[in-house]
Amino acid sequence: MTDASVNRSSHRLVSPAELKALSQRSDARGLVRLALHAGLIGLSSYAIWRTQGTLWVLPSMLVQGLFLVSLFATIHETVHYTAFRSRQLNEAVGWLAALPSMLNSTYYKHFHLAHHRHTQDPARDPELTPPPPATRGEFWWRITAIPYWIGRFRSLGKLAVGNFAGADFVPEKARGEVVRSVRLMIGFYALVLGSAAVTGSAWPLLYWIAPVILGQPFLRAYLLTEHTGCSEDANGLTNTRTTLASWPVRLLMWNMPFHVEHHLYPSIPFHALPALHVKVRGELVHVAPGYLPTLRAIHTDLGAAPGRAA
Repeated sequence: MTDASVNRSSHRLVSPAELKALSQRSDARGLVRLALHAGLIGLSSYAIWRTQGTLWVLPSMLVQGLFLVSLFATIHETVHYTAFRSRQLNEAVGWLAALPSMLNSTYYKHFHLAHHRHTQDPARDPELTPPPPATRGEFWWRITAIPYWIGRFRSLGKLAVGNFAGADFVPEKARGEVVRSVRLMIGFYALVLGSAAVTGSAWPLLYWIAPVILGQPFLRAYLLTEHTGCSEDANGLTNTRTTLASWPVRLLMWNMPFHVEHHLYPSIPFHALPALHVKVRGELVHVAPGYLPTLRAIHTDLGAAPGRAA
């Protein structure tokens, strides 16, 4: 992925020397962040094991789900090749991190590049299919994550047989790789679920399936804040929102809350985004004080809007 090709802002907010310094990638920093994330998943897995047979297993699974679905941030960094310095490490970690949420990283790389190239363009940004909620009912339907899971099953089924209808952003030369990656992913799921069925084990349900179902609505709400209510144009300073999140959220989401900064300079890795924020903060248009206030504002605006015609 060539990040320079997707920087759509005409503003030069940092000097070339500063950009070069901030763009230094690091295997060590990426591995430390990955180890922290994996450690949290290990702790929540232990909590599930200890609380089985009690009501405490439900909050344990919810916490596990939050840790699993937040691997989306890991995928996001790896498809930009900014999580690690090593290209192979980015690709391997990204593929594995995508498994819990049924998101194929090989496919998502092309999807996300198209999003950066055409951010907030209703005709070309794949993240706007389906479009943002236009009513409060659509808002809550999106947050249930039911549309997400329907989309995941449909997408994997289509891609596995080489059907790229609606995915024109995947180049012809890359489609064979995507098909092979999706089939390998489906094979992995079959192996896990099949072995659990043969042995009579419920571990996939307890440690993976139920947790990600519980956690995915929180990720849907999080992602809804990144661009909803921002301008539908190519100005990176107005078409994206940065959220001043607490440090646990920044830790889990690999500094993705600094989202305007990321869109302006996608080549800058996650660990340098806080420093970039300090440099560009005064130029940003959409800076939210937190996720709950932003979601409340979006919900309120939808209540005042007429909505889309059916």
